[in-house]
Amino acid sequence: MPLDPQIDALLKELAEGGNPAPESRTVAENRDLVSSFSTLAGDIEPVGSVHDAVAAAEGLEVPIRIYTPATLPRSGPRPVTVFFHGGGWVLGDLDSQDHIARIMTNRSGTIVVSVDYRLAPEHRFPAGIEDAYAALTWVAANAGSFGGDGQSIAVFGESAGGNLAAALAQEAQRRGGPPITLQVLAYPAVDRFDDSPSMYENMAGPLLSRSWLEWFWGLYLNTPDEGADPRVSPARSDELAGLPPAVIVTAEHDPLRDQGDRYAQKLANADVPVTHLPIKGATHAFFSFTGSVQLSRDVLNQLGDAVATTLNDRPAHRYDDHQAAAE
Repeated sequence: MPLDPQIDALLKELAEGGNPAPESRTVAENRDLVSSFSTLAGDIEPVGSVHDAVAAAEGLEVPIRIYTPATLPRSGPRPVTVFFHGGGWVLGDLDSQDHIARIMTNRSGTIVVSVDYRLAPEHRFPAGIEDAYAALTWVAANAGSFGGDGQSIAVFGESAGGNLAAALAQEAQRRGGPPITLQVLAYPAVDRFDDSPSMYENMAGPLLSRSWLEWFWGLYLNTPDEGADPRVSPARSDELAGLPPAVIVTAEHDPLRDQGDRYAQKLANADVPVTHLPIKGATHAFFSFTGSVQLSRDVLNQLGDAVATTLNDRPAHRYDDHQAAAE
């Protein structure tokens, strides 16, 4: 299927600048580039409250940002969604995907804790997953201090954040907790050594090219053989039974599409409940485009509804209205 028309129009507009390939830029230049993408998210969505804090656990101090929904559908402690931004483990911060956290908190009715994990190359693997686990541990122990329920937690990540969320679900199981109720993975990187057809079909992008992906891997890992570690490549783990239910979004025009598809199937084969949403016409990182692309907002709404259904144990509002986005 061709690109979604609104995504296609946006990409043509972005290409008019004639900028050099991202993999030929410095880390600082690419960080500035990703920061500029925040303008593509549209108007800031009001939420109930936003405040910054520090998750101190596991000997680490991890900056976080806590969002509460604009309306509270029920009284008492709220379920918590722990969110990990994308950016190839090198780019991004609490501001770059602020809009995703805002949409998720309002749509799901959960408190969202966005995690500002350490970035490569200043902090290579395993810094990111260590920060992710520390943040999860802190949330489970301290959710009551911000109105949350530490026994009802979803982890949600997109792209590299999806990698961390998937790896975190496995790591929490290996360590005996904290318990995770749901894992939500949006176009995740889950296999360092993936050589599937989508890596060739979309090797030139759009947005994420195979050469830019290699640039990210080279900055994130200390040595090539770390790619076999399940904390880097969660799809390579054979210990998947008993993991929390998963919702996995893959994008048709994304080099990571097939590894996400395969991970969904591998989880299902291990009897993990899986909802797989293969989004036609979408590119990698399309959640960044909520300002002008209806598909981006529709699929984010679907994820919010899925979290609401699982964590709030109540019917998700308007879920059926957006089901067509995945078809």
